[in-house]
Amino acid sequence: MRTTLTMSVTKALCFSTTVSGQSLFWLLSIPLLYLMDVYVFSGIKGLPKKWRFVHKKWFYKTYWAISIIVIMGMAFVIYTKALFGFRMPFLAAFFLSLTLKICSLPFILADDLHRNIIRNKNKKSKQQNHEIQSIPRSEFLMKAGLLASSVPLAAIGLTMKSGLYNYKVIHQTLYLPNLPKAFDGLRIGQISDLHTGSLKNKLAVSGGIDLLMHEKADVIFFTGDLVNTYCEEVSPLFNILKKVKAPLGVYSCLGNHDYGDYVDWPNETAKRKNFDGITQAHRQLGWDLIRNNNRRLKVNGEEIGILGVENWGEISRGPQHGRIDLASKNTDDLPVKLLLSHDPSYWRPHILPNKTPIDVTFSGHTHGMQLGIRTTDFQFSPVEFMYKEWAGHYQENKQQLYVNVGMGFLSVEGRVGILPEITIFELKIGNSPIKVNLT
Repeated sequence: MRTTLTMSVTKALCFSTTVSGQSLFWLLSIPLLYLMDVYVFSGIKGLPKKWRFVHKKWFYKTYWAISIIVIMGMAFVIYTKALFGFRMPFLAAFFLSLTLKICSLPFILADDLHRNIIRNKNKKSKQQNHEIQSIPRSEFLMKAGLLASSVPLAAIGLTMKSGLYNYKVIHQTLYLPNLPKAFDGLRIGQISDLHTGSLKNKLAVSGGIDLLMHEKADVIFFTGDLVNTYCEEVSPLFNILKKVKAPLGVYSCLGNHDYGDYVDWPNETAKRKNFDGITQAHRQLGWDLIRNNNRRLKVNGEEIGILGVENWGEISRGPQHGRIDLASKNTDDLPVKLLLSHDPSYWRPHILPNKTPIDVTFSGHTHGMQLGIRTTDFQFSPVEFMYKEWAGHYQENKQQLYVNVGMGFLSVEGRVGILPEITIFELKIGNSPIKVNLT
């Protein structure tokens, strides 16, 4: 028994060391979220009797069932490795629920303050206690609270579909001290997470590709998830994607959805045939698919490396085939190495401590959860509860990472605040600060 107890304590200590400061913060926040639920519920419960439905038992049960499911679901998605597509609705539900309650809180607080003032006046008038306790909630304030909480919900509903094909071009300068002079000013375009099976508006997709081509990038990277599952998904958009070309080539890597691991196949032969169809689509599009390998990009006698690893996800229930040791073979002589890695969670455990420095890693995968806020100076999305690096540029020491939030969408047919992205990088010699511009 003592051995079992020791093992349990050891496991608990190991777990506590793996929980990030951010995750620990959210774990400790769960009691506060529960207290907020209690307070909002007290406000609802105090509504006038003519609001009959809010005084029904089914309403009380529904309120608490949703609250408990959302809070427990939030804890579940932070501390487990459930499939991203499964976690996404939980995070969205939590974010929306929290937003609605925060919007209603000021009005409930104002009403409580108003009622306390009346109680104090009544006490001074020496009114009886039962009269003091019977002060009803202000119907006006409670209606105002409900209206205020419905505004963000309405805004989200109105903007969900309008954001699906509202492509934004983001310009990002990458400063590299070891960059050969021949590559100073090189322009790289990046697109990611097309999820062609979800894209139904061919005209809009064509417009997005035209935006990419208008930027006249010297080289283009595609960082995975060409399909949701099936190779046939590419066919309707094939002629549009065929336009993606660059003078120095288009290079690509595989994403977690490209392996077909999220459906049940009749047999391994069918799964393999589908996978071969996806890799063949890359070739037919003229994209150089790099799988745990590398290429040398040569300009005016000077070279840099383009490396690609297969998918490896620390959080998602996806394949873990990434091998940086294979991808970096015979690249020690290259002054700069650029890596394509679909999932950004590969960067921290495998790239930062790696003996072969990777100057910049280009990733996608997160979609920014298709929900959040993103400006030039601030960004937030519930997806950051799972991914420390989830959108934009990151740097530690001399190693950089850029996470593209994707052109396509998955699970939820909508984007709010996190718009589909086309990224244009310019490589420059030096160590200057990085500036991001949205156009």
